[in-house]
Amino acid sequence: MRPLARKSVLPLTFIVIGAAVMVGSAAEVAPTVGGGRSSFGKSGEAGQDPEDQDPAATAPADDGNAYTPRRTEQNARVGVVFEKDDTGEHFCTASVVQSPGRNMLITAAHCAYDSDAKAPVNDLVFAPDYRDGEEPTGLWKVNKVIVDDRWAKSNDEDLDVAFLLLDKKKGEQIQDVLGANTLGIDRGFDNEVKITGYPTSRNTPISCQNRTTKFSNTQLRVKCTDFEGGTSGSPWLADYDPKSHTGTVIGVLGGHEGGGDEDDVSYAAYFDDDIAALYKHAQDED
Repeated sequence: MRPLARKSVLPLTFIVIGAAVMVGSAAEVAPTVGGGRSSFGKSGEAGQDPEDQDPAATAPADDGNAYTPRRTEQNARVGVVFEKDDTGEHFCTASVVQSPGRNMLITAAHCAYDSDAKAPVNDLVFAPDYRDGEEPTGLWKVNKVIVDDRWAKSNDEDLDVAFLLLDKKKGEQIQDVLGANTLGIDRGFDNEVKITGYPTSRNTPISCQNRTTKFSNTQLRVKCTDFEGGTSGSPWLADYDPKSHTGTVIGVLGGHEGGGDEDDVSYAAYFDDDIAALYKHAQDED
């Protein structure tokens, strides 16, 4: 497990609707003094200096081996998660998924919900296609965090998924700028996926391609090297179609042990009816 130091936040308004917990914009919540944020799995650790490490190559490597991906339309939908602004360290990964409001991200619940404070993190920002401090479309502010109520109460590893709604930027929604991937429900346990994420120790992303396997009835498993702290929330993308410019996210790095306690083996909660219901709720709030 990898701890993640965060300050505690306590919302002025905390709403439970159906099986989801949501929080409004940062203006609606207030931080508590002297608190501490903690998490687990493959979230980044505070106090690390970003340091690029070449995991493999600049072109796709053999299945299971990480590489530094090129800048592409597909990869631009994946980015880093910071608190408040980009002066600190990025500690998780998120990506753009389709929604009616065209402003939705998906990540791991443990990246966006403070289990110690029992409240969503209220000051997250997203930098898509982040590389070496460059942010091609700037920072996008998270307006609302939506997680399943059962995750909020007990950190149920089978519900380690969060949807984030973003504010507009310069009058545009993020999906209008970058496009978005679809969400895949009940896709089975054997899928060829591409996983892209941002280790906290690096200022560039890594990608890996491999087939998923069944870890349990509710968890996927994959072997991919170098997916260390900071890669929680990385999308597991299947069936990317260059003609439609979309793929299908069938999981996000998280779930069992927060995504795993080994850099070379990762997990994801299986996207079943519970995740479909959470996605629908997020769309209703969009």
